[in-house]
Amino acid sequence: MLIHPTMTLLAELGLHGMAKSFQELQAQPESRALEHADWLALLLERESTARSQKRFENRARTARLRHNASIEDVDFKASR
Repeated sequence: MLIHPTMTLLAELGLHGMAKSFQELQAQPESRALEHADWLALLLERESTARSQKRFENRARTARLRHNASIEDVDFKASR
């Protein structure tokens, strides 16, 4: 299988998450035991995750939040 043309085609189609996971799966010997449908499902899942992460990062950047807060910083025992 020709890996380089496949990687180029995935990049041209804008499937960067899928291209990255394709490289990672090719490097793992245990992933070669997967069936084609399972392998494709992994690629699609990682592409979907990458896209949702990118959307979240874009929204967080445009929100311009003033404080770097986390849920661990919340004091639930404070009175109202």
